[in-house]
Amino acid sequence: MKSFRANFGPATRRSSTSRPGNKRLPLAVCAAPPVVAIKIVPLARDANLARLEAALFLADEALPARRLADAAGLRDAGEARRLLDTLRDYYESDGSAFQIEELAGGFQLLTRPAYHPWLVRLQHTGHDPRLTPASLETLTVIAYRQPVTRADVEAVRGVGTTEVLRMLMEKGLVRVAGRHDSLGRPQLYGTTKKFLQAYGLNTLADLPQMERKT
Repeated sequence: MKSFRANFGPATRRSSTSRPGNKRLPLAVCAAPPVVAIKIVPLARDANLARLEAALFLADEALPARRLADAAGLRDAGEARRLLDTLRDYYESDGSAFQIEELAGGFQLLTRPAYHPWLVRLQHTGHDPRLTPASLETLTVIAYRQPVTRADVEAVRGVGTTEVLRMLMEKGLVRVAGRHDSLGRPQLYGTTKKFLQAYGLNTLADLPQMERKT
């Protein structure tokens, strides 16, 4: 019986580097690579801007540009200020509920006043920061006359202010600002950075002008 040898040996095997002339390339090889559309987001944040925004979001008080630059890993306060301006423009452009305010020599991310009626509903009455009329009157005297002694505050109000002063200091709104040169060197009182932040002021010069009685 004659043996049969299949014609699939090395001598007849096609080189791996050649292709048959009568075969077409697969469509996947012939087709041009797909065009990938790049979506451009006008208000996209780069890494520096995103870190600065995160620092503002986490801060519970107004921070100066230098501290924001350190927190966000920026070169200096100048770069922080430029990026703050960019963020302000972004918030204005997209109708955001947030805004960046300059308070007490620093910058803070706050909600816009138009949204305050809704946000008040989230506050718990047990943590209401509002002051009593007596405390507010004392704080007003100190804000406009500082540095001022307790005796001077009591002379304006006509009542004792020891307990009210203590409470205002506990809330961080009033501080001891030095001592008077008069006999006994009584303490002088002034407002704090927290006072500026609480009332939306950048400096004491932003206090409303007192009406003069005629």
